[in-house]
Amino acid sequence: MTQPLWQKSSTTINQTMMDFMAGEDIVLDQQLIGYDIIASKAHVLGLLSIDLLTQQESEQLITQLSALEEAIANSEFSLDNRFEDCHSAIEFWLVEKLGDLGKKIHTGRSRNDQVLVATRLHLKSSLQSMIDLTKQSANACLKKAEQGKLTPMPGYTHLQRAVPSSVGMWFAGFAESMIDNLLSLEAALKLVDANPLGTAAGYGVNLPLDRQLTTEELAFSRMQINPIYCQNSRGKFELAALNALSLCLLDVRRYCWDISLFTTQEFAMVKLPNEMMTGSSIMPNKNNPDLVELMRGSYAVVQSASIELQSILSLPSGYQRDLQLTKGPMLRAIKKAIDTMSLFPALIEGTDFLSESCEEKIDGPMFATDKAIELSANNVPFRAAYQQVADNPQALAERLPLESIQQRVSPGGCGNLMLKAIADRLSKKGPNLLDSD
Repeated sequence: MTQPLWQKSSTTINQTMMDFMAGEDIVLDQQLIGYDIIASKAHVLGLLSIDLLTQQESEQLITQLSALEEAIANSEFSLDNRFEDCHSAIEFWLVEKLGDLGKKIHTGRSRNDQVLVATRLHLKSSLQSMIDLTKQSANACLKKAEQGKLTPMPGYTHLQRAVPSSVGMWFAGFAESMIDNLLSLEAALKLVDANPLGTAAGYGVNLPLDRQLTTEELAFSRMQINPIYCQNSRGKFELAALNALSLCLLDVRRYCWDISLFTTQEFAMVKLPNEMMTGSSIMPNKNNPDLVELMRGSYAVVQSASIELQSILSLPSGYQRDLQLTKGPMLRAIKKAIDTMSLFPALIEGTDFLSESCEEKIDGPMFATDKAIELSANNVPFRAAYQQVADNPQALAERLPLESIQQRVSPGGCGNLMLKAIADRLSKKGPNLLDSD
């Protein structure tokens, strides 16, 4: 390992202890080094603005930071066990290329605000990706709801057949839920969109750093002002982001649960594309929805990461080295969430409800509620209507599923899905693909 940034002449290095303290950083930081380089460029401009660097020095530093970006992209430079973390790797590159000038890059900053700003930039990018994928998912559900609004299917409560429903209503429920998830994602993005760069180790520095300049350069909406709060927000902001991601995956989990049931031979209501199914290594007859099941399990990964963060954050004010341990669960959960949501629109589009099979499962007793409501609308007290229907189930056999769902005209019901209204909510957050109900 290269000499640690913090090493003093009197420091004795124990490699076993160093390896323990470095932990997974050198692997995890491969996801953060690009953001650290971007923030380092902004820091250079900030030092230039207060005359701690000359124009020529700042141009040399930025040129070499860009060269490092290119070297990483071309696999000509990689993080490895030579370095403690991505911060030390960046400084090593600059010193190797520019000598003493490279050592000036750390003026006025700490690894504490370095990792904060790199993490914050990563969170912003990740949340925006999730917002885009959630919009795509909502659009996909709306299109399928439009296509299936006149396709009857059984509605279930307690996993028992309850009333006639429709494929359109099932998809519309997930569309509206995804649109609501955008509220949480946007709130999390608004929270993390704050610049901590320039707060150093949590107490500021005795330099007139132009923090507004770096805030604008890094496209943050605001400056996070208090240095102690910047340190205290590490983990807290990540937790808010993971909570928003988990709401998306909670709905993915329920969607996948439904699909895993509906594709069984017992239900036989949904068919998935072949590329979304796998076989058994021993049973030639099997086709398994492994993709759906793994997507269903993704929620647990994000939730477990959230619990891990909550456990670590039982800390006093200021920086504590425990906070290093928040990086792993955060990055793991974000990757799992984005990987899962990247597949969700395709799963929605590939979900093919088998209309004949769905309608076959709608039998006489499922029209009982319709009949009781009709009697009630004709001035029969509802409890009396309820009992009358319960006592005469044979009177329900001649009803048609399509008639039932078309008569369900209460707002949001099968006969009045209000898809245009749901689409309008989505259009306020970006383009939608549904032009009319």
